[in-house]
Amino acid sequence: MTAELMIGTDLAAEMVAKAAERARALQERAGVQPCLATVLVGDDPASATYVRMKQNRSKKAGIASVSVVLPADTSTDELVAEIRKLSDDPAVHGILLQHPVPAQIDERAAFEAIDPAKDVDGVTMRSFAAMAFGDPGFRSATPGGIMRLLAAYEVPLEGAHAVVIGRSPILGKPAGMLLLASNATVTYAHSRTRDLPELVRTADVVIAAVGKPEFVRGDWLKPGAVVVDAGYNEGNLGDVHFAEAAAVASLITPVPGGVGPMTIALLLEQTVDAAETAVQSLTTLA
Repeated sequence: MTAELMIGTDLAAEMVAKAAERARALQERAGVQPCLATVLVGDDPASATYVRMKQNRSKKAGIASVSVVLPADTSTDELVAEIRKLSDDPAVHGILLQHPVPAQIDERAAFEAIDPAKDVDGVTMRSFAAMAFGDPGFRSATPGGIMRLLAAYEVPLEGAHAVVIGRSPILGKPAGMLLLASNATVTYAHSRTRDLPELVRTADVVIAAVGKPEFVRGDWLKPGAVVVDAGYNEGNLGDVHFAEAAAVASLITPVPGGVGPMTIALLLEQTVDAAETAVQSLTTLA
């Protein structure tokens, strides 16, 4: 392997520690504990594990956790009603809807039921617009975490060609917007892009978010490229063939231990941001 690993674990721990300090200060100053509500529909084991992980990390960061677990046959209207209750609850500062949701649910309708002021996972259209226009707002947690990781490893983005493989509205698309805001030249691609390997070989930075295990191969890469694997598949496999890519890239994220910890850290950081903003708003009104 020639590539240096871009480890997210230590940086994420620093972010969580700083969020914990701010949460403690807010509670001491205003008597308010930041609170993250998680909503899980169904009993998918992987989703349940992710939710428990986020709740445990919240506790360590001094962030209260509210858990809403709904049956797998929940309708869109029922889910939207639960999310609106959380949006209306002043004690809740952030809302996370664990995705994907069961097939009968309109996921976009559920996301849009989240109050933008509590959209700490950055999944609403309002949050996407803020990212696209460079306005204040919450970043989509995984793309935002990726950007913090790239900054920590001093990856030069200005003028670089970044290829984002994936077009999810909560991962690929916002990742491209954030890269563009950093003055990268961005190309969106996906599994149906013609001549995809040739396109990827032109990239200085590759963001793999296509949801297919080991989809991106080592011979697709320009020597010295920076590779961010935002995928997670069964068997701890990312969307990039790690061994092949690590022999070509200059920097690469491992799976696990790369992007994943950054996603959770940014989620918690933004929950504290939301709580501080809520307290400031109440103080202004008073």
